[in-house]
Amino acid sequence: MTRSQRIVLAIIKFLLRISLSWKVDGKENVPSEGPFIMVANHVHLVDPILLISTFPRWINFMAKEELFRYPFLRIIIRWAQAFSIHRRGTIADKQETMNQAKNLLNKGLVLGMFPEGKRNHNGKLLPGKPGSAVIASRMGIPLLPVGIVGTEKLKGTSWLWKRPGIVVNIGQPFKLPPTNGRLTKSQTKSLTDLMMKKIAALLPRENRGAYGD
Repeated sequence: MTRSQRIVLAIIKFLLRISLSWKVDGKENVPSEGPFIMVANHVHLVDPILLISTFPRWINFMAKEELFRYPFLRIIIRWAQAFSIHRRGTIADKQETMNQAKNLLNKGLVLGMFPEGKRNHNGKLLPGKPGSAVIASRMGIPLLPVGIVGTEKLKGTSWLWKRPGIVVNIGQPFKLPPTNGRLTKSQTKSLTDLMMKKIAALLPRENRGAYGD
């Protein structure tokens, strides 16, 4: 973590404590060293900020390529050491994204991903995308599941003086079964479901959406 990141984080944490009733459970589950992939549900734009402020280690997020088109956001995202993902790109684009993720993990850093692939605006978990599960399985890297509860309340501006309650539940790290070669659809779905059910278990039953069973 750079000096500027530490300073900005201190400011962000102060602002979050003023505007939110913010609670973190399971912080002791965050590995103190070594690479892992943090996977969480995604409801609001504030989610990555909450997670960076919660974790004792810096999280390097994947960010959709469209966000880099806005000058102000591009500066913030690059400062945060995030890298772009081409959701509708070519096979070569997607392979480049995978290579960036693997290089980051090979350096012993933390990769942050939202496997739903987009925000679920009502707080109910959407079906997961396989990318993070496949990377973790093939590299033998632990996944750290996180459930964010309450950011669906952050609508309009009235929440600024209501201080809504937000809970960040951090689960225990786990590893998926190892895989090699080309995966079948069934294998990919199985890995993805295993990962998503770990996230769902950290959410209230009414927020588990596609994984409510």
